[in-house]
Amino acid sequence: MKERRVVITGMGIVSPVGNRLDEAWNNVCEGVSGIQLIEDFDTSTFATQIGGIVQNFDASDYMPPKDIRKTDPFIHYGIAASVEAIKHSGLEITAENGHEIGVAMGAGIGGIKTIEDNHNKFVTGGARKVSPFFIPGSIINMTSGYVSIYQHITGPNVSIVTACATSSHCIGFAGRMIEHGDAEVMLAGGSEYATTPLAMGGFCSAKAMSTRNDDPTRASRPFDVDRDGFVLGNGAGCVVLEELEHAKARGATIYAELIGFGMSGDAYHITAPPADGEGARKAMAAAIRDAGIDPGDVDYVNAHGTSTPAGDIGESVGIRRAFGAAADSLMVSSTKSSTGHLLGAAGVAEGIFCIQALCNQVVPPTSNLDNQDPACDLDYVANEARDANVRIALSNSFGFGGTNGSLIFRAFD
Repeated sequence: MKERRVVITGMGIVSPVGNRLDEAWNNVCEGVSGIQLIEDFDTSTFATQIGGIVQNFDASDYMPPKDIRKTDPFIHYGIAASVEAIKHSGLEITAENGHEIGVAMGAGIGGIKTIEDNHNKFVTGGARKVSPFFIPGSIINMTSGYVSIYQHITGPNVSIVTACATSSHCIGFAGRMIEHGDAEVMLAGGSEYATTPLAMGGFCSAKAMSTRNDDPTRASRPFDVDRDGFVLGNGAGCVVLEELEHAKARGATIYAELIGFGMSGDAYHITAPPADGEGARKAMAAAIRDAGIDPGDVDYVNAHGTSTPAGDIGESVGIRRAFGAAADSLMVSSTKSSTGHLLGAAGVAEGIFCIQALCNQVVPPTSNLDNQDPACDLDYVANEARDANVRIALSNSFGFGGTNGSLIFRAFD
């Protein structure tokens, strides 16, 4: 047993399936899709014209107008998720305890919309037209920066950037900061806003995304034989991690315990996973070892499951290798089938869904799984949520560059 245990006492989410915790959870359980045609710009020349779009979001609920104008939407989303997480936790941040609290919020790409907008101003008007707020309004660590300033948090203030593993790594390292006594409380997660012309163009050129434009809600179909790529989505998530005794002392509601964190590198290819899933296997094995449990103790895996042909197979093989005989009784699902791929925010959103599975004893489904790929041979909880005894859940996040992260959460009694 670790000397300083880390528990989750609050959660906040901004996502294509809802901007409230209960709404997002209910929607992923019901298989509601947040994927739709992109309307922010003309997509007529793009092979992919769909994305996971955040709806009914008003940044002015969380930020003053002058700061909204100066910052990228990914920062708006991250701030909103942190505010909701703090509210959910009941944590009171004061001048006396601010130094005991830290922030670890990242992004996979960051302020690409702001970069595009300012480049357009530069091309049409020259250097004098570039905003003086361009740099601080777009760099990735400014979500942590603004959260720290708004909430008067003076403890650790960091951002980890590891593509689609970003927010899982932020959570894992935040947990270790608490274990090592660097903080009593950490706000951890990530955010992303990447459905922009340049980002969409890049992913389209790489032929990485689904082109099922005529049927958006069924475009993200992890582990299905007819999958044709991922769907890019926007959003943010934040969890409040807290040292157990600190949480107890203030009477906090404890939703789960973070018991394991594992990482690995594929050392294989900048975008594709190895067919044998070795990087994924190593990350999961490291998390299981860190948690001090046996593979058979894990009940549910929220898969990275992006709906790419190679990725889904590689992860499935990696899970089977990591869990051995226990893989046959393991429940696995990909909530990206509803949300799309939130890049730097994917890990925290899916970690939140793991925690909700523990709290509600329900495993969310893999939607659109109508014809399971024979090469993906696990129980993917197809199309319908499942009532189940879930005590321990693992969340996978893998990123470009071959970076991998796995988190393990346990129900708290």
